[in-house]
Parts: sequence; structure tokens; C-alpha cells
Amino acid sequence: MYWGLGVTHQEQRDICLEAERLGYERIWVAEGYGSDAATILGWLAAQTTTIGIGSAMFQIPARTPAMTAMTGATLDVLSGGRMCLGLGSSGPQVAEGWHGIAFAPTLQAMREYVDIVRLVLHRERLSYQGTVYRVPLSGRTVRTLKLSINPVQDTIPIYLGTMGPLGCALAGEIADGWMPMFLSPAHFDEHFGPHLQDGAERSGRPLSELDVNPSLQLCIDPDLARARDQLRPMLALYIGGMGTREQNFYHRLVTRYGFGESADEVQQLYLAGRREDAERALPAELIDAVSLCGPADVIADRLKLFTDVGISHLTVTPALGTTDVDRISQLRRLAEIADLVPDQPALDALPD
Repeated sequence: MYWGLGVTHQEQRDICLEAERLGYERIWVAEGYGSDAATILGWLAAQTTTIGIGSAMFQIPARTPAMTAMTGATLDVLSGGRMCLGLGSSGPQVAEGWHGIAFAPTLQAMREYVDIVRLVLHRERLSYQGTVYRVPLSGRTVRTLKLSINPVQDTIPIYLGTMGPLGCALAGEIADGWMPMFLSPAHFDEHFGPHLQDGAERSGRPLSELDVNPSLQLCIDPDLARARDQLRPMLALYIGGMGTREQNFYHRLVTRYGFGESADEVQQLYLAGRREDAERALPAELIDAVSLCGPADVIADRLKLFTDVGISHLTVTPALGTTDVDRISQLRRLAEIADLVPDQPALDALPD
């Protein structure tokens, strides 16, 4: 999750090195209003040799499209061609309260942003006159530019962190991957699959070409109740405290899952400063629906649920409440469990 919280950078490096040794496919780095993801990805690229790296997510309000493309190209070169670009609109609190940018996550803006990033990464001259983005600025007598370095990959994959129906359709249409948080496999076919399919059909490609890669909390523990408790702080933060009362995507998401009353209670308690009460208000059924937690056999059954709905990757974050040693042991144990599940999803790591 957010680099620098809970463990030292040396401990986080050890987690990443162990994930690489175990055969996890990619390390993803998040950013909020602490460390930026790009610096950490460059540092991890120098510490590792084979595991992929990715941003989950670069905040669209924080960077121009050209800056994002420059950063992605630089990291691709530094890592020897291991970079993935994850992009997200963030939320009103970060966009307006941190970056001072009006929060307007329109689908057209995201579409144009991705267009420009791809244009730059393909080393074409940047000339783009969209509805939201215009480069160069109209009426200026400046020449067009193109990226002055060559990425290693011919195409750096772009993942979108969208959650709503229209955002899912956009990911299905224009992205290489889709990386939601708190995806429930039991609700995939109802709330996500049809919208992803609609987008894929608009682009004239099969949905199988989209890498569906949900990000989930992980806690493997023979005591299921104790495992759930490890996951409560982060879930309460997102459902109760992210964004604003009116603009909380995670609250909306679990409401669509049928947990609206619980989501309202968690949000009310969290925003009132009663965080522990908000954590306790999370029903066990909700925690189980959006995470990997509990004994090994329960984890194995959960992995199979994801494969049954056609999900190709899972990104796991060892629970925030555990120690560094526990986090490493969680990654080891999950790798062992996954080896026993036929046709299991490939695993990525999102270290704390």
C-alpha cells in the first residue's frame, strides 16, 4: 500500500525481494499524500532483477499526461522493460485538498489522458486537440515535440483503476488491464463483467485480452475471526473515510454489493472520529467478500472463486497490522496454497 507506513524501507525491500524469489509476477506501488510511487519504483527497479514493477496508481490530477509518459518510459529503461503504468483519478480529497486541482473524473478526460500517454510512449510528435487536453496550446507558435528516450518495451501496458459501471466499460475498451480494489468474485458477473464486455466489444477485441487484476488484502490465519480483525482498519478507512461523504467510491461499491446500511454506519462512525467503532461495525460477510482471509483451506476456496469467473491475476497486500516477518510468511504461505489450486490466478504483490 502506501510506502513508508508501518515498516522501514529496508524491510519493504526484503518483502519485494522475497516476492521475486517466490515467483510473484509484479510489485505494485501506491501513492496517496505521502511518498510518490515513481521514486519508490525506481529504487525497487535497482534492487530487483526479474519481477515486474507497476504504479497502482499514478494519480491523474498530479501529473500531466506527458509527465506520466516520461516517468513510465524512464522507469521502463531503468528496470530493463519491466514497467506497467497504473492510472487512477484519485478522489476529491487528494485532488482538491492536496494538489489544488478541481476533481472532475470524467470518462472523456481519462480517455484523452490515456490517448496522450500512448502517443508519447510510441514516440510520436505530441499534437493532440481533444475536448479536455490540447497540446500544444492552441494559438501558440511552438513546435511539437516527441519523447527523446526509447522505452525498452514496444508497448508499456496501461492499467486503469476504475470502479463504476461506465469506468469499467472504459477499461474494457481502452486499457491493457483493469485493477479494482475490493472486488467480490460473487458479484463480478452482475456488477463488472457485463460492463467490461461492453467496452471490449466497442474496441472490437475479446474481453480475454484485458488483464483483470483485483487488489485484495491478505491475512492467512487459522483463526478466521482474528484474520478478519487484521483487515478491519484498512477497510474502515476506505469505506468510511476516503474522499468525502458525498464522493466515496468504496462506500458506493459495497453498497452495490448489498451492504449499504453497514457502509452508512461505518462512514458515520469514521467521520465522527470513532474509528475503532467503525472497524467493529464492519460485518464479517463484507470482509470475507472483498479479501483473502482465514485458514489455508478457506484461502484456497477463495482463489478458486476468482478463477471460476475468469480473473487472470490477483494483487495481494499483506495485512497492515502484521509485522514484516509475518508479511513475508504470508507471501510464502500464499504461494504454497496457490500451487495446490488448479489454474489459480497469477499473483502480484502490493507491499505495505
